[in-house]
Amino acid sequence: MTIHKEGKGMLLTLLVMIALVITASYVYFGTNAASIAISCLSIGVFLFFLNFFRNPNRVFEGFEDGMIIAPADGTVVIAEPAEEPFFFKDKRIQVSIFMSVLNVHANWYPTRGKVVYYTHNDGRFMAANLPKSSTENERSTIVIELENKTQVLLRQVAGALARRIVTYSREGDTCDENQQLGFIKFGSRVDLYLPMDSEILVKVGDKTTGNQTVIARVK
Repeated sequence: MTIHKEGKGMLLTLLVMIALVITASYVYFGTNAASIAISCLSIGVFLFFLNFFRNPNRVFEGFEDGMIIAPADGTVVIAEPAEEPFFFKDKRIQVSIFMSVLNVHANWYPTRGKVVYYTHNDGRFMAANLPKSSTENERSTIVIELENKTQVLLRQVAGALARRIVTYSREGDTCDENQQLGFIKFGSRVDLYLPMDSEILVKVGDKTTGNQTVIARVK
């Protein structure tokens, strides 16, 4: 387990601020209950953010053509046919994974292939577990083309607390299941749009582990 590069600058700044707050509390209150409480609260805040930016070292083994692996840790909130209105503009199977603030927020590529499309859209910051968040919230979209020309769309969606989506993908990039494609800061979700004849291996309510849980197979 390491600290994700997206959090190192913030954690360093937070550590300096907390050190100043704790020092000031002892100078002002001395060694009493108030300064001890402030110290414990400050350390607790730092540990929360430290946990949020954790970056597990995961390697998926046994990949087979057509496998779609969970791009994120979280809970499946949608697994059903839905219209994809922006790129495909037709009906696909949508699988959405909601990430709480307690989940790992690194995102992985769900399969092997080539990035053939990337775009970022500004938008709202409503709760990421709501259906409309996929089309109205700030979001980044990438489309991966598999070797057999099947295309899979992945969308990073901001949430009520997520104020920054980081996407490393650009058109023309090659990718595989063990590469990270980005990071979403705080509560958010990832949507996948798969061909209608895909075999879906998860259901609503299932927990997923990024780069570990096989969620579907495309034909």
